[in-house]
Amino acid sequence: MKAYKLIRIRKDGSFGPLFINRKQIIQFGKWMPSQCIPTKGFAVRPGWHCTYKPYAPHLKMVLKTGERRVWCRVEIKGMTEIKRPIGEGGTWYLAKKIKFLNLL
Repeated sequence: MKAYKLIRIRKDGSFGPLFINRKQIIQFGKWMPSQCIPTKGFAVRPGWHCTYKPYAPHLKMVLKTGERRVWCRVEIKGMTEIKRPIGEGGTWYLAKKIKFLNLL
């Protein structure tokens, strides 16, 4: 299934997750399994968090630190659907596997 994932661009040009497992390097075109990494301040929701459209109005695209975020089109497998408020992007998918396809 195709979906969308918001990721961050590091100063060195590599890509990584926004909040959980921030040191991970995202690789395009390769299936990446999810991991359960409990993180202080965040609910434990194992899986890659994705949306059905590139929409997350509660998250900024450029932070005061200069960090930039970009949307990616992804393919996901083994997903669970979670209903979230529209202000948090609406429906989320938690995927067991993800493949990053391209930047939007």
